[in-house]
Amino acid sequence: MSFRLGYREDPANPWFSWQYVRDNSDTILAALREHAALTGRAVLIAALVAVPLAVAAYWFRSLTGPILALSGVLYTIPSLALFAFIAPYVGVGTTTVLIALVLYALLLIVRNALAGFHQVPPEVREAAEGMGYSRFGRLLRIELPLALPGILTGIRLATVSTVALVTVGVLVGHGGLGQLIFAGFQNNFYKAEILTGTLLCVGLALVLDLLLAGTGRLLTPWLARRGAR
Repeated sequence: MSFRLGYREDPANPWFSWQYVRDNSDTILAALREHAALTGRAVLIAALVAVPLAVAAYWFRSLTGPILALSGVLYTIPSLALFAFIAPYVGVGTTTVLIALVLYALLLIVRNALAGFHQVPPEVREAAEGMGYSRFGRLLRIELPLALPGILTGIRLATVSTVALVTVGVLVGHGGLGQLIFAGFQNNFYKAEILTGTLLCVGLALVLDLLLAGTGRLLTPWLARRGAR
């Protein structure tokens, strides 16, 4: 016995429509700008917080466990619960979404930055100490540049993850492209609206990842030379 699904494609509700894109270009561009702005601000703030935390965990081994555990716990909190906890203190708005995105990005950057610092060869550190570098001097001149690939890897992962997480901000009215996706579900499952938001979200993640990859190549030219040998 076989069963056939009764679903049929509705020609009046296609998955993609240039007409929808043309008629709603202002709304789509506004959502894209908000999405990109939230992503950029969240990752920048997270990097400014996470890299010093990674340095602290690198310098003081007793702090490694607590820092990784705290950032890991924050990463596991459901977004709805996190919004509910943050909103009473800062209100419902962009700030609520931004704080949540920063907290979610911390773990990815801290872990990879710490891994980058641990990959600095011990003989390099010893040579720097022998040359009279202070702890801060060694960090800025030796360890930070050598750990840069790991830091950039964490930033790239956090960026792609944040692009996806921004859509959850629709719960508090600031979800960027998530507004389009959610509106499509509300508008009798309007496929063109849903797919447009989804494709732009994926495209934004790819573009930002490629930009960061290119930036990483410019900042670490020695890796390219090493790979060419």
